[in-house]
Amino acid sequence: MIRNVAIMGATGAVGQELLKILEQRNFPLQNLKLLASERSVGREYDFKGEKLKVELTCPDAFKGVDLVLSSAGASVSKEFAPIAVEHGAVVVDNTSFFRMDEKVPLVVPEVNACDIPLYKAENGGKGIIANPNCTTIMMVVALKPLNAISKIKRVHVATYQSASGAGATGMAELKQQYQEIVEGKPVTVKKFAHQLAYNLIPHIDVFTDNDYTKEEMKMFNETRKIMHSDVSCSATCVRVSALRCHSEALWIETEKPISVEEARAAIKAGEGLTLLDDPANNGYPMPLNLMGSDDVYVGRIRKDLANENGLNFWLVGDQIRKGAALNAVQIAEKL
Repeated sequence: MIRNVAIMGATGAVGQELLKILEQRNFPLQNLKLLASERSVGREYDFKGEKLKVELTCPDAFKGVDLVLSSAGASVSKEFAPIAVEHGAVVVDNTSFFRMDEKVPLVVPEVNACDIPLYKAENGGKGIIANPNCTTIMMVVALKPLNAISKIKRVHVATYQSASGAGATGMAELKQQYQEIVEGKPVTVKKFAHQLAYNLIPHIDVFTDNDYTKEEMKMFNETRKIMHSDVSCSATCVRVSALRCHSEALWIETEKPISVEEARAAIKAGEGLTLLDDPANNGYPMPLNLMGSDDVYVGRIRKDLANENGLNFWLVGDQIRKGAALNAVQIAEKL
């Protein structure tokens, strides 16, 4: 039974959202420990009417902990996740470090909750469950019910990713840039490759040898692992000046045609999905309206004019919640 929980990286944007979600969903725990780097030790945060002080992330911090929700960065997870497991904890890791490890299940509960037991040593696991990339999570939640109608062969996706994907500092920089523009001051550019305010940046993470970015390759590789499929996913990932909701435009090709009516019915009945598709009344998902939402919202469903087996649609989800913290807590709830 999970009684003692630790949030590693508790002071970051995702760590703070984990704290909120554990309280909002009344996650059944007895003790909660907040862990962070030395510069954050001693900070206090509210949880269920109590003040919790941040403690230092160190090996001894994991003694007696049953579950670690990790969002402190890949290098921190690399060092401390195995130590937490040695102390008897299960680690749900929100970084990229373990995602493609064959001995670590990569889980979106609405899609492949059946993979969760693979974390156990007796099943060949390392005691760790990986949280996928935010854009992949949102996409596969929407793909799952459509794939059940007809196998998806190919996905082309353009993402419109908010500043929150770069963490709390990314959101702060976007706000700062708009303020500096209004005040006629030089614009601060530190977190992103270019000014994000009033701009789009077709560059998230570093470029690889094939000229796709690591973010784009994550969508290719992670989708296959989660869906247990040979589906091919070609992505263009773009940073936009939305604050914390990611959007995606998708073109999918299935083995057999799927009608718009079938697709709408499947999305409407799908787990973790909300259908918002009323073009006659300007009804479609938008990031401005969906901050703080748990579901992935889908609209603009239509036949692909360039492919008789193709379907196009648009989705929006809160990057910090379903794209990160909520997915991790949902994994923990399954545990």
